Amino acid sequence: MRRDKIIILTSVLVDVLGFGIVIPILPFYVGEFGASPTTITLMFATFSFFAFLSAPVLGGLSDRIGRRPVLILSITTTALGWFVFASAQSLWQLFLGRIIDGMAAGNFTTAQNYMVDISKDEKERTHNLGIVGAMFGIGFVLGPFIGGILSKISHAFPFWIAGAMAACNAISAFFFLPETHKNRNMHSSMSFNPFIPLIRAAKHKVLRPLYFFWSFFAFAIVSTQSVFGLFMKDVFDFTAFQTGMLFTITGIVIVLNQVHLLTKFWMVKFSQSSLIIVMLFVLASSSLLAATEILTLFFVALIFSGTGQAVLRVVITSQAAAKSDPSQKGETLGILASLMSAYMVIAPLLSGFIYEIHPSFPFLVSAALLIVGGFYSIQQFKTR
Repeated sequence: MRRDKIIILTSVLVDVLGFGIVIPILPFYVGEFGASPTTITLMFATFSFFAFLSAPVLGGLSDRIGRRPVLILSITTTALGWFVFASAQSLWQLFLGRIIDGMAAGNFTTAQNYMVDISKDEKERTHNLGIVGAMFGIGFVLGPFIGGILSKISHAFPFWIAGAMAACNAISAFFFLPETHKNRNMHSSMSFNPFIPLIRAAKHKVLRPLYFFWSFFAFAIVSTQSVFGLFMKDVFDFTAFQTGMLFTITGIVIVLNQVHLLTKFWMVKFSQSSLIIVMLFVLASSSLLAATEILTLFFVALIFSGTGQAVLRVVITSQAAAKSDPSQKGETLGILASLMSAYMVIAPLLSGFIYEIHPSFPFLVSAALLIVGGFYSIQQFKTR
């Protein structure tokens, strides 16, 4: 494997490992400050709001000045945000930590841009994005497991470790990560309005259906993930450690799909268009199973969820990169990140509100959206 690819993948793994450590623990940690479910999901939304503002800017900036400086900036900001979050003494300091992290949350998207840059054709691009997705899955295998163990020391301790890992990641990227974007446009115009790329996306006839598929996927997934820890605690009386183990199961399913099944089964048996349709309905089934509040069916839901997430992320991202202008791939992937961030603002707020009515409601809303998305995708592909 190429040296630059190894460095990029290591950078992704370390970043996602830190992310995986803290996500299952966050509701338990924030709950120590007396936060309600709505406040906890508002904290998810706060990070996402600032990520929404920064994502298209970072994507366009990486097209203009290169991937390397943007990635280093993003990782450094992540480290600072986690340190502030871990040392918080009040709720406003917790929110400050998430704001700092969200202000330059472009690690994963910039890494995807790297892998697109060094891809020679569509097959290699899909494969490379699958490897990046696999690193995401590995982080979700090891991260929650490590976070569950560290939470036994204290619920704040995993966040210190996440910050330290991000700091080490930033240092290693500074010294060892090469620049891969050779077609930089230093004279391209830059917009700091996050809605302008989204408006352009809405007008892009070729990419517009992919953005819609991504929207259904993003809103539905975020709706359930933002209340996952609360759901496990309130419905099944799980601890932070047990919740971390469930995230680990999901991570194993993601890795299995993206390392092996994606190229050996899914891409062989189905076209990429068919995979989008199938996986939207797989994710809808996952949400319906989870809503039953039956633990055995919930484990089945985790398998469906990991499979759907693993395949859809790669297929939609690969298709978007393939259909975008070569000089604007960074902006295109930045738009996907921006859409994800936008729904990560809206969905947690909705989920927190309806969760307080009934814990299963976020999963039912997620299922409904995914079913609509599935039928929309069938209609779109029929008309082509």
